Amino acid sequence: MIKRLLGGLFICALALPASAAFDVGQLMSDLAKHKGGKAKFVEKKYISLLDKPVVSTGEMTYTAPDRLEKRTLTPKVETLLLDKDILSIEREKQKLSINLANQPEALAFVDSIRGTLAGNRAALEKNYALYLSGNSDKWVLTLLPSEQKIAAMVQRITVSGSKNQVRNIEYLQADGDRSVLSIDPIETQ
Repeated sequence: MIKRLLGGLFICALALPASAAFDVGQLMSDLAKHKGGKAKFVEKKYISLLDKPVVSTGEMTYTAPDRLEKRTLTPKVETLLLDKDILSIEREKQKLSINLANQPEALAFVDSIRGTLAGNRAALEKNYALYLSGNSDKWVLTLLPSEQKIAAMVQRITVSGSKNQVRNIEYLQADGDRSVLSIDPIETQ
């Protein structure tokens, strides 16, 4: 009995360094190694005034460290392009560009995506407290706003993935509405 207990403790002790090594620093290091790529996405927006979620689909392209393009194909064609601090929106024949450097709350929200994709811990920690669970094969990173102005817009951001791939991003807005973005990488030849 004692041998079995000691053997179990020994096995647990061997497992501790491996699991203890996976922390926010390791996740950010893993994410920083991913220099970009293409992915298909499905986004479901749950809005309290609607009976069913609004579903949109399309493709995303990320180029580290600060270029992200999201092309929505359904239900309506729309392109969002984030290039450094400039957000460009194109819908039908309308184009709009916004300099996010002049809008710190919006920039903080955008940096939650960009900072995670780039593995930029310092950018994330400027506006969020970071909480990580899981291991490198299946992790969940929760971002809680540390600034009141950001908390007035978003209650929580939950990012999950595997290794250096982000697979899901969920935004829970301060008003209770939420958005779930599922990302499926496209293998390039």
